[in-house]
Amino acid sequence: MGRRLAPLTLDNLGDMPSRCRGCVFWELDPVSGDAAIRGGHPELEKEAWISGVLLEWGSCGRLVYVDEEPAGYVLYAPPGFVPRSAAFPTSPVSPDAVLLMTARIMPGYQGQGLGRVLVQTVAKDLVRRNFKAIEAFGEARWEKAACVLPADHLRSVGFKTVRPHHRYPRLRLELRSTISWKGDVEVALERLLGGARKEPALRPV
Repeated sequence: MGRRLAPLTLDNLGDMPSRCRGCVFWELDPVSGDAAIRGGHPELEKEAWISGVLLEWGSCGRLVYVDEEPAGYVLYAPPGFVPRSAAFPTSPVSPDAVLLMTARIMPGYQGQGLGRVLVQTVAKDLVRRNFKAIEAFGEARWEKAACVLPADHLRSVGFKTVRPHHRYPRLRLELRSTISWKGDVEVALERLLGGARKEPALRPV
């Protein structure tokens, strides 16, 4: 079974789940997001957002493939690029952190550790870019796939609560703490790929 990770670009944006491809929950403020949906062009707004972030900041997502089929993705960016972040009761995100916006593993590929590897890959990318932490808003009442990640899942991959809330706690992963498991990240990535010969596909662009 061949597996690989790839940076999210405009060329592979269509490999995101269709529901997520047309979702601008994070990319626009609530008013602009509703207007985009009513206007019937959220996919264009999503494309414009990714294009802008890629140009101004750099890589902001990863896709994971299994046998060349899209199996999941993750999106992340500094809070200044994420208007919706200001609408949460536990905002703002710390100025030294990048916001983990959302992630999803498709049905049929869950329970294989792909979600953990995606988070570890984001951490590795941000360590190289000299950021100090990743933060995320968690959903304490998570029941089904949604734009906000379940708080319990975030805690399971190393995040700690920095601002409690009954519904949307803000959690943080200190990147300096990841230095001790960078070797584990490499091993996990190698296992994910099923062989070191495909490792170049994982190097951030």
